[in-house]
Amino acid sequence: MAGIFYGWIGTYYGGLAQMYDTWNYHKLSIEEYNLLFSNPQEYLTNLFSNAHKQNLTNFLGSSGSYWNDLKANIFIKLLSVFNIFSFGSYYVNVILYSFISLFGPIALLRVMSDVFPGRKLTLVLFTFLIPSFLFWTSGLGKEGILFTGMGMVIYSVYFGLKENKWGIKRILSIITGLLLILALRNFVLPLVIAAVIVWLIAKQFPGKEKWVYAISYILFTILFFNVRYISPALDFPAAVAGKQKEFLQIVGASSVPIKELEPTAKSFLLNTPQAISLSAIRPFPGDVKHILSLAAAVEINVILLLFILFIFFRRNGILNKAFSLFCIYLSFSILLSIGFSQSNLGAIVRYRSIILPLLVIPVAALTDWKRINNVIEKYITK
Repeated sequence: MAGIFYGWIGTYYGGLAQMYDTWNYHKLSIEEYNLLFSNPQEYLTNLFSNAHKQNLTNFLGSSGSYWNDLKANIFIKLLSVFNIFSFGSYYVNVILYSFISLFGPIALLRVMSDVFPGRKLTLVLFTFLIPSFLFWTSGLGKEGILFTGMGMVIYSVYFGLKENKWGIKRILSIITGLLLILALRNFVLPLVIAAVIVWLIAKQFPGKEKWVYAISYILFTILFFNVRYISPALDFPAAVAGKQKEFLQIVGASSVPIKELEPTAKSFLLNTPQAISLSAIRPFPGDVKHILSLAAAVEINVILLLFILFIFFRRNGILNKAFSLFCIYLSFSILLSIGFSQSNLGAIVRYRSIILPLLVIPVAALTDWKRINNVIEKYITK
């Protein structure tokens, strides 16, 4: 139902809400589907071709990069396969797509159920019904399968560590999940790999997880700014600053003015408050321009309220420290990467939707809702 609503919004409010992509992908998938019958060889090989001689080393580039175009090409190819069974029906494709995209939330729910036993209703509600997460991962867009890739990695690593078993199925699941992330949003891949590596290390030092994560991410930050002196091809600050400049040239209805980033540690430090504000707090009420931005503004304020309630009404619970820190560090590293590179609020809301469950579910599970209810009843009685 959410996927159908997504398609309807794209039809009737596409221009206003900047949602051209979903129907454009469908149109291109029909062309790709027709190519299957007119030129099967081209259909089977064009995903691996580099017809425009794009730079294979420009891994983080937003233009002139084979890797940047790969995410759209793979998604269009997947939809073309759906068209074989749906005869080109967008809304039948939604059903096929939802079957795949549902695996990610289910995988995360099983992990969270093991971390927070006895809180099934809370976990189900906050796994499936965070509005932006439900909306963006249900429609015919890349977010649903991207989160499935993340869910496969998280599920396999979590239970691999718990059971101390790393069978071939578990390894293949991790590799498949990482490949999906690489194909659909390549800049997220190194962030996920880094977070998983630290998670694996932290499990070897019980009681010292906070130090392991803090030291590891300090080292990652140092490497981020200095590895270019070892290999100029790994100039990560320049790649992020270049990505921001490329996005700034794409002016949309929800674009906001921002300070431009320079490839220096000082510039990144000075731009950090702006990056956090963009990716974690906006859109503000003054940013509202249509129904989707209104929904996003309401949602982020409700989430902030949830965090405030968590601070005042936190309860003790069974909490896997290494996993909870994994959720925090991965989420904030992705939020920072979004905030440093994006200026379009619509894109920011879509990009951050995939990490909201990692932050919101633990907070909701560790909030004492009975105590809150008692306070409300007491206030009403007075």
